[in-house]
Amino acid sequence: MLSAKPIPAPSEDKRWRIVNATMRRHGYNASGLIETLHTVQEAFGFLDVAGLRYVARSLRVPFSQIYGVATFYNLFKMKPAGEHTCIVCLGTACYIKGAPAILSSLENTLEIKPDETTADKKVSLVVARCVGACGLAPVVVLDEETLGKLPPEAIVEKVAAWRTPVSEEK
Repeated sequence: MLSAKPIPAPSEDKRWRIVNATMRRHGYNASGLIETLHTVQEAFGFLDVAGLRYVARSLRVPFSQIYGVATFYNLFKMKPAGEHTCIVCLGTACYIKGAPAILSSLENTLEIKPDETTADKKVSLVVARCVGACGLAPVVVLDEETLGKLPPEAIVEKVAAWRTPVSEEK
């Protein structure tokens, strides 16, 4: 193995030490790419271009390959997520039972499309191929709570509550 001078991290942020530990554990080998990307996302919440470039240089892998892996797998996020996450299942059962109407209502209410976050950083809207709860179709996962068989209005009401400041009673 070549012993190369370590590449400087994109910033002085101590979370890069965690990322470096993952790469070091894999001998700065490309075989550790996915685990390294997971570590970056766990540490920072998402993958940005500067982080991807750093991983590419450190693992001696072309940036295009790193970017391809990061954008291929839907578990990797290229933008910071909102405070809350709303996942709409678009699997066959959910689709047939009304998921497109739920998604459309959420898009209109939140004024965003799937894989976007509201301007106030409160809600990220995500679509999934299947969440594995077909008996509850249509299914929406709000943060980590799986909800099913609800009309679009009920889902919109729950999501809208995330954006409404709690008023103090006087």
